Amino acid sequence: MSKKNKNPRPKARRPRGFEDKPADLLRAERRLIHAAYSVYDLHGFEPLQTPALEYADVLGKFLPDEDRPNVGVFALQDDDKQWLSLRYDLTAPLARFVAENYDGLAKPYRRYQSGSVYRNEKPGPGRYREFVQCDADSVGAASISADAEMIVIATEVMHAAGLKNGQYLVRVNNRKLLNGILDSSGVPNTTEGDYQKIQVLRAIDKLDRLGSDGVKDLLGKGREDSSGDFTKGAGLEANAIEAVLKFTEASSLDRSDTIMNLEKIMGASEQGKSGCEELIAIDNILNATDYGPDKVIFDTSIVRGLGYYTGPVFEAELVADIRDKKGRPVRIGSIGGGGRYDDLVSRFRGQPVPATGFSFGVSRFLSALDRMNALEEVSKPPVIICAFDRTLMGDYFKMAAELRAEGIRAEVFVGAGNITKQMKYADRRSSQIAILMGEDELKNGVVTLKDLYLGADMAKAISSNEEWKSSRPAQQEVSRDNLVASVKSILNK
Repeated sequence: MSKKNKNPRPKARRPRGFEDKPADLLRAERRLIHAAYSVYDLHGFEPLQTPALEYADVLGKFLPDEDRPNVGVFALQDDDKQWLSLRYDLTAPLARFVAENYDGLAKPYRRYQSGSVYRNEKPGPGRYREFVQCDADSVGAASISADAEMIVIATEVMHAAGLKNGQYLVRVNNRKLLNGILDSSGVPNTTEGDYQKIQVLRAIDKLDRLGSDGVKDLLGKGREDSSGDFTKGAGLEANAIEAVLKFTEASSLDRSDTIMNLEKIMGASEQGKSGCEELIAIDNILNATDYGPDKVIFDTSIVRGLGYYTGPVFEAELVADIRDKKGRPVRIGSIGGGGRYDDLVSRFRGQPVPATGFSFGVSRFLSALDRMNALEEVSKPPVIICAFDRTLMGDYFKMAAELRAEGIRAEVFVGAGNITKQMKYADRRSSQIAILMGEDELKNGVVTLKDLYLGADMAKAISSNEEWKSSRPAQQEVSRDNLVASVKSILNK
């Protein structure tokens, strides 16, 4: 009778909605983030890193339900019985940092940051519970020019990532305009009214996916999707629904025409009037710096789904002709956005602290660039220096150091196995070059280079194993002193 295993091995499984990232993706992420950092640096922003965990109340009222801090976020209680939550974005932690260090910071405080954020939401294709954001924010600047600068920064990040004019568009709106519509429609300035407004924002945010009819349902009682899941609506009255939908249709490709349309809709609303004036100010700055409607337009369907925005909001969208493998058009949609959030820092200090920012999802942006074939070539695999003779490890490491000094990725094989296994390893790493040197080669001052790519191509034309052994395709003996130049010559073919 066999004994039952009292300590069964855990099953290796990845949590639902989270992803393992391979090397090529991580390198692409790093290049994109650094491209954005270069833009932020040129504009005078400074780097900052905040922790992944914050006290739940720090994350703010944009969460679905503050009384249940684990709704929408991943939350836990510490040993003091206080709720901690993984950050939902990078903006709320920034607000906490500024509030804690307010007196010692130069204002406006201009920072940039990248890092993982976490959302306890239903995962789906391309929709993860953990993803990387890259942000730039200006805290302490009330001027609308700070918002205009953020819009300019968004366009510059697009260009730094490799996009050209006509491949993207930054769409701009103002939350004050929608607030004016809702106030005029009788939505109260109460906790219940605030919840309604958030639901309205989230409904409009789905306009491109659900269309007017779907949004109309979400503005009213709610909507049931094809899977049978029911999403509770904002509960607006019919007149308010009509006003909101009319607002979302006020856009024109001409920024001036959009402003005129909005001025007619806003009527006597003070918030609406202020929102129009701010769009005019942004338009003036954009015109002065040659950011025309080919780069930036005003679009009233852009609202941003988070509740803390208080003024101008914007999204960067890819508009290039992108098609799948079957030639069908693919719509990527928004790859980044931002806006003004004057109340977020004020929650901690009890006094007005203006702020504005721009953020993009790194993985989503990369996916879009990949579909457009706009990603830079990934790093080349390393040159593999085989451990032909274990007594010569010092010489192998010296060769690797010489190659690295010239910017060539190089790796000495430090695992177990004979030359056959080492060559299989080089093949698994997709390496182009394997370097071999034994005692005889060392005495003669030579090394053997194997061009594995060329060898694989030539092997297709060789019919017998004997022919392969006799010809030794893609293999050459070079002077040890000429190692670096010879490796460069092969890699640069």
